[in-house]
Amino acid sequence: MTYEELVKNHSGDMIEKLVTDVVSKDAVEIRFEFEENEQWSVISMFIYEEDKEISLRLHSNERYEIYFGYYDDEDEFFEITQPLTPEEIKIIPKGLQKLMKKVLDDEQGMRLPGNFLSK
Repeated sequence: MTYEELVKNHSGDMIEKLVTDVVSKDAVEIRFEFEENEQWSVISMFIYEEDKEISLRLHSNERYEIYFGYYDDEDEFFEITQPLTPEEIKIIPKGLQKLMKKVLDDEQGMRLPGNFLSK
């Protein structure tokens, strides 16, 4: 299975893995990021041994997407994004959704205990 197929066909599993990872951490950072006219809040997990990143992004208009970044064998970096379906959004804990919206609205990141996100 290619990474494109993984993101396209298994976004729900990736979201569950990300949420499980972040709620188990002592501290989690929800970042505010922007590029040109686009801005979003983001929460990420990194798989350092495999040079991979899985992130959940919230854009304006409650538009969520899964982000997958990785390095290939030649150390070239690739990014894959996929908009989330309403069913996939339901996987995200309500507490995390509210905090990501706050970060986006305030244009300022925050750091908090991981277990706070599961509420």
